[in-house]
Amino acid sequence: MASSVTPLRRVSDRSEPEPAREPLWREALGECLREIRHERGEKLAETAQRAGVSPQYLSEMERGLKEPSSEMIAAVAGALEITLIELTSAVTENLRAAQSGSLGVTLLAA
Repeated sequence: MASSVTPLRRVSDRSEPEPAREPLWREALGECLREIRHERGEKLAETAQRAGVSPQYLSEMERGLKEPSSEMIAAVAGALEITLIELTSAVTENLRAAQSGSLGVTLLAA
């Protein structure tokens, strides 16, 4: 007795590219923090020490692995000598740029 198996779902057409997923806020924040730190020529340990966090924690923030508290974000922003408004604006601009296809950190003047 032969049985036929019906697929549960249709296999998608591979010719259509999958839409890029929107980055999470913590990922966008981390990319921005790392870019600002690199622009200033600072080592991770230097910034972490001034912020009062461990280098491991700052590294995880920069890689978008941690969901930092507002206090931690403020501490790192302070260590990088930027305001929370400047940091938030830069993250927002980077998200807009990623959405439109261009990348790069943009710090807005306060």
